[in-house]
Amino acid sequence: MGPLEGLKILDLTRVLAGPYCTMILGDLGADIVKVEIPEKGDDSRHFGPYQNGESAYFMSLNRNKRSMTLNLKTEKGKELLRAFVKKVDVIVENFRPGTMEKLGLGYDELKKINPKLIYAAASGFGHSGPYSKKPAYDGVVQAMGGIMSITGQKDGEPTRVGPSIGDIAAGMFTAIGVLAALNYKNETGIGQKVDVAMLDCQVAMLENAIARYVVTKEVPKPAGNRHTSIVPFEPFDTKDSKIVVAVGNDALWRKFCQVTGLEIVDDERFKSNPDRNKNYEALRPIIADLMLSKTTKEWQVILDEAGVPNGPINYVDKVLENEQVIAREMIVDVDHPVAGKLQVPGVVVKLSETPGQILTPAPLLGQHTHELLKEYFEFSDEEINKMIEEGVL
Repeated sequence: MGPLEGLKILDLTRVLAGPYCTMILGDLGADIVKVEIPEKGDDSRHFGPYQNGESAYFMSLNRNKRSMTLNLKTEKGKELLRAFVKKVDVIVENFRPGTMEKLGLGYDELKKINPKLIYAAASGFGHSGPYSKKPAYDGVVQAMGGIMSITGQKDGEPTRVGPSIGDIAAGMFTAIGVLAALNYKNETGIGQKVDVAMLDCQVAMLENAIARYVVTKEVPKPAGNRHTSIVPFEPFDTKDSKIVVAVGNDALWRKFCQVTGLEIVDDERFKSNPDRNKNYEALRPIIADLMLSKTTKEWQVILDEAGVPNGPINYVDKVLENEQVIAREMIVDVDHPVAGKLQVPGVVVKLSETPGQILTPAPLLGQHTHELLKEYFEFSDEEINKMIEEGVL
């Protein structure tokens, strides 16, 4: 029994932000009914790489879901969606704002059918404001939200963060919004709309960049891999590779100096973090020369024993082999009926009493259409096949 067991979610999402949200909720036990366009399906079914003809991109985001096809451009398709709304707890969509309203299926209409409905919408710019109806993708909001402006090498070009954090952050915040709305509904019986904008999420993730600008009036720029407020807190070359050292406070600084043999712990230039930050250009070469004297593994042993945070820079192949990642079941095998065995990230939130699980692989397009329509509405095979012929499903 997952913590969200019994929760019924109608998932109209596609590509990344929305599917990431519903994947999180599905991992925690919610029953996810993924509604897809007939014949085409979720756009990400057509994104590579492929394994036995199935998109690994799609499969990595859509486990623990059941897929049915539904054409919302037909009146019968709209009727079916409204019928579902009467029976589900949550609907999640990530269309451009106004799309559902044009179909007559916006929140204001659907809440008339089910006042307890939680309607979650993830979009580029949200359902209000002058940019509301502008299209957006991850790269656009990373650029507009300031994330790119503080990412990259010092004096270098603004750089997009590797993972699609514009989408992923929106997916996570939307899941949080759904859970918050569920708690309110459980207390009051009243549903509500959850409106999450990708741009808003990027602004929220700017962390201390906003604080630095507000206080100093200096526009933050890319600083490479160093931390702009904590020193030392960055990668250093070792005898054989690189190691990240994160000395987050003055007590750790003293430990770091002690175990590495640095005789500068009492140097007035480096005694406190503000001092080290001020004198960064003088301090970094001292540490850099020292770190070249041993291998990354040797430094790991020394720093681990002292309790100084550190770690190697792992490429993806090493991440999948990492003993801690494996011990936490963060890489798991999923058996897909067509693609075969595929490794995917595991369930992040570890719950002691009601742990999340990956019970089913990503579905084939429309795999559960008959099953769902029989389960929810007791349609016969003949009725379902007729709707398929009519282009409804």
